[in-house]
Amino acid sequence: MKEIAAEQRWVLQGRLTKNSVPELVSNWQAAQDRPSACSRVVDLNEVTAIDKSGEEVLSMMIDEGARFVASGLYTKHLLQTLHERKEHSHNPE
Repeated sequence: MKEIAAEQRWVLQGRLTKNSVPELVSNWQAAQDRPSACSRVVDLNEVTAIDKSGEEVLSMMIDEGARFVASGLYTKHLLQTLHERKEHSHNPE
């Protein structure tokens, strides 16, 4: 994680799976407690795999206002799907 004046940038690498999620969630929540937490940007360009646990943590990050950087087609599609899911769950018709 790098902190720039008004931004925390999280660069995730490798597999975002049930084995790596607990540490990420722990660090994410610890950083949230810091008063300097303005905008949080999560860079997913180096992520090679995302399982259901990874999707859940990305959903949590979306709910907490994170912005994402992703170049991979699958990752972009997944983020779009998670954003849409969030919108539908908050706006029942």
